[in-house]
Amino acid sequence: MTGQPRQAKILICLIVSMTAGAAVLMALDNQSISAGAFSLASYSSLGSISSVTSTRQPTTVDKWDRIEVFYSNSKGGDLAQIASLAGLTNSDDLNFHFLVCNSLGGLDGEIQPTEKWLNQWSALPAAGWYGSSKTIRICVVGEKRTGASDYQISRTEELVEAVARKFNIAPSHIHYPWQL
Repeated sequence: MTGQPRQAKILICLIVSMTAGAAVLMALDNQSISAGAFSLASYSSLGSISSVTSTRQPTTVDKWDRIEVFYSNSKGGDLAQIASLAGLTNSDDLNFHFLVCNSLGGLDGEIQPTEKWLNQWSALPAAGWYGSSKTIRICVVGEKRTGASDYQISRTEELVEAVARKFNIAPSHIHYPWQL
C-alpha cells in the first residue's frame, strides 16, 4: 500500500507532461491549436491514389506528357460547386482532370476525378495555362494568396507522383502554383 501515493504522483506527472508536450507541438505547427492534431485516420479515409486514378477507358504511356496544378480561385467547393461557379450546368464540362478539395465543400485533401479523366479526354486549351492537349490538369480548391492546406499539398503531390510515374512524365514538365 505504500507504493500507491508514488504511483499516483507518477501518473499525474505523465498526464501533465504529455499534455504540455502536445500543446507545444501544436503551437509550433502552422495551424492553430483549435485545428487539432494531424490525424492519420482522417488522412487515410481520403481513399487511395490508385482508386482515384483508375479510368473507364484504357490508357497508353504516351497519352499524357505534362501536368499542371492550378488554383480554383474560390474559397471552397466540390465538382458541382466549382462547375456552378464557372457558369456550367454540369460538372462533366469542367476543363480539368482532378479536383483536390479543401474542407469547404469536400474533405480536406479529397481528390475527385472528373469525366475528362475517367474517359481520358484532353482538356481544352485556355488562356494562361501551362501545356498542350496532352496536359493532365489538376485543380486545387483555394486561392493563391491563402495557399493550399497541408492535406491538399501532400495529396496533390502523391497524385502527381503516381500519374507522372505511370505516364513517364519528366519533373521538368510538372508545374505547381506553389513553386517559386
